[in-house]
Amino acid sequence: MRPLAQSRKLATLMMAAVIYAVSFPNRSFADDKSDNNPPAKAAGVMLDTPSPGLTERERMLLGRLEELEKRVAELESKGNPPASSKETPPSNAEPAPAVAPVPAASEATLNIIPREKSIAGVSAPAAVQDSLHGGKTPKSEPFAFADFTWLNGNSRTKESPLDSKYFTGEFRADSSYIYDFNHPKDDTLVGTSESGRTQEFQVQQLGIGGDFHVDHVRGRLMTQFGMFSTMTPRNDASTSRGQWNLSDAYRYLSEAYGGYHFDVMHGINVDAGIFMSYVGLFSYYNFDNWAYQPSYVSSNTPWFFNGVRVQIFPTEKLKIEPWFINGWQSYGRFNGRPGLGMQILWRPTGSISILTNNYGVGQDTLNTPGRTRMHSDSSIEFKYYDNPSRFLDKAAFSLTGDIGCESGGGVSCFGSRKGGPKQSFLGYMVYNRFWFDKDQYGLTLGGGKMNNPGRYLVLMPPINGATAASGTSYFTENPGDPFKAWDATATFDWMPKQFITFRWEFNHRAANVPYFSGPGGVTPDGGNTGAPGSVVPGFTPDLRKIENRLNLAILVKL
Repeated sequence: MRPLAQSRKLATLMMAAVIYAVSFPNRSFADDKSDNNPPAKAAGVMLDTPSPGLTERERMLLGRLEELEKRVAELESKGNPPASSKETPPSNAEPAPAVAPVPAASEATLNIIPREKSIAGVSAPAAVQDSLHGGKTPKSEPFAFADFTWLNGNSRTKESPLDSKYFTGEFRADSSYIYDFNHPKDDTLVGTSESGRTQEFQVQQLGIGGDFHVDHVRGRLMTQFGMFSTMTPRNDASTSRGQWNLSDAYRYLSEAYGGYHFDVMHGINVDAGIFMSYVGLFSYYNFDNWAYQPSYVSSNTPWFFNGVRVQIFPTEKLKIEPWFINGWQSYGRFNGRPGLGMQILWRPTGSISILTNNYGVGQDTLNTPGRTRMHSDSSIEFKYYDNPSRFLDKAAFSLTGDIGCESGGGVSCFGSRKGGPKQSFLGYMVYNRFWFDKDQYGLTLGGGKMNNPGRYLVLMPPINGATAASGTSYFTENPGDPFKAWDATATFDWMPKQFITFRWEFNHRAANVPYFSGPGGVTPDGGNTGAPGSVVPGFTPDLRKIENRLNLAILVKL
């Protein structure tokens, strides 16, 4: 037999051995060479190797394996030309891989299907696959048909060094130094949910956790320490309604849920707890994003939801996900009615991602039970260039548009004398990302704009310790109060390894009313005085219409 034929024969036997070993870990071929059992007939295939103590299904599987071996031998004998006419491959030639590499699954699809014992990387015949999966060919994993690590808001890591059979660990660290050209004397930034201090080194977020996966049961835990543990809860006004200090109960949790996976279509997941919001495209975790400071459409919309979600995957390219949640980024309810929402995510190819998030029904203004909120957020991301052999090896853009409004309780979506002043949100953001030198370097240019009369989605400036619950007369949120803002960003990344990013970023932000910290800051002399957000005699916060700053950060994900 020629060398190439021998290689093919060996590959076939190795495949059969792997299938047999995984299916019957407590047996070997040697054990089956006993004359105690007569040959068995399985699915029309005569099993030549006697197999003591095997079940009917096991005998069927062995019969199919031997049929496969014989069929390959027949094809080789028919298809191989005489040895004299066949070229001998060069001795230094590398054998072709038996199986094409599987593209990495994106962050949004990790652990979508629970891990089960399978024959990874082996292209077994359909009949063998059917036998191993109870008579049915397994469905493909959603969104695993391409590499989506290029997406904004999606982790770029392709593997986990902390993976194991039942738990995939995760560690995140986000440390930054922010330089504000306004030089506020109290080192306090205004209008951002990603960084709260300036001219200081700060740990913005440190998270430890991961994903549990045992049989069909799933769960995720991710802690949050650092600035996120104080900045995120202070933007939730629902915690002031009722007892038990919800802001303290959830302060150190960014994600915490458990659920179950159903083998229906391409998978259905049902999860309950705190999970990340998808509204606004950018991820809550800065490591996953093209920029450190998102534009207003992402920065001013929810980072988390508390409730129940159902992830339905009709195909490997489509996800439909309804939500039943307490409200708009809220640990509890603002009034008596919870919120409903849904995401639809479609990735027809490896270069396009289209999603829409919609929210409604919820009454999300504290102490105003008659006011209902609606919001729609839609994005498209397109990778329009991909050439790994060039110095500029990849380029993509994202476009996001948001529209929403509130009605009832003295306001209306379109503004009228009867319904009250206009209370709405309209915004967009666009980013373009370039990758260089095999994805070691990245450059992102982008920005956006928003208009939010009534200011119901404007982040409350922390003047004299003000929170979303306390409010402050120094910056009102009355019906019809105007607020327009825009920003532009340039971000440069150095990514020597897939687990770390060194980031340099310049932000220019502007508003039509004084909003950002000026040199005088937003803290009274001697510190916060009285109730949060209350008026302090003789004190006036220094607010400006423009902010320019540098963001320097080291981001780690393992």
